[in-house]
Order: sequence, then C-alpha cells, then structure tokens
Amino acid sequence: MFTNEYFMRLALAEAKAAFVLDEVPVGAIIVYKNKVIAKAHNRSEQLTDFTAHAEMQAFTSATEFLSNKYLNECTLYVTLEPCVMCAGASFWTRIGKIVYGASDKRRGFQRLTENVLHPSTEVVGGVLEEECSEVIKSFFKNKR
Repeated sequence: MFTNEYFMRLALAEAKAAFVLDEVPVGAIIVYKNKVIAKAHNRSEQLTDFTAHAEMQAFTSATEFLSNKYLNECTLYVTLEPCVMCAGASFWTRIGKIVYGASDKRRGFQRLTENVLHPSTEVVGGVLEEECSEVIKSFFKNKR
C-alpha cells in the first residue's frame, strides 16, 4: 500500500510537471505519518533562482505545514539524488529519511567523502531508479 515505490511515483509526477515547464525534471514530496504534506519540483528557471531545487521547495512547504523547522519524523522522496546544497539543507531540517530514485554521479551528495546529512537521517537509494533516470535523460536529450 504505502511503499517507497508508491510515494516515489508521486515524486515522479512532480518531475514530469517540471519537464512540461522546461525545468530540470526533478520532483520531491515529503511524507509525514503516511500523508503527503509537501509536493514540489524544480523551479529554478521560473523563479530565476538557482536554489529553487525541488527539495528546497519541499522543505519550505513541509516546515510551513507543520509549523516546525524540524522534519525528523518525515521522509523526503526525490527522483534524483540530492545535490550537496540540498543535502546540507536536509541536515538543518533533521529529515528522518531520504529516499531517492536515480543516482547523480556528478553532483550528488554521495560523491563526498564526508557525510553532510544529519547523523540520524536514513538514506535509501535506487527506488524506481530506471524510471527516474529516464525522465532526466529524456529532458537533456531534447535539449541537445
């Protein structure tokens, strides 16, 4: 019922919405007690803001929803491995768990030798990896 795959499909829907808007198609949702409390996708082009990544938008929305700056009881589902900036922001939110789809070998936080996540944050990677990866590949293929 409420599996990682279920929630990742919701994040994929956000990524596809970004694709249509000509944004890099990354989608994110934040779940609290099996309820989606935040949905977001990249908005860097629309907002002319390089920090407007899907995760950053979702963090802001979730903290507003909960009226709390800490998300330690929440799970972030994101279609692409968070970049260093987003991973650093997740540290400050104390997000309980990060579940991502496709790995990002060039810009993902896992390429760092030092952990930038909060020590209590659990990480699960590769959920619907092929589908998540395909959305990104299609976007950049169309750009070339």
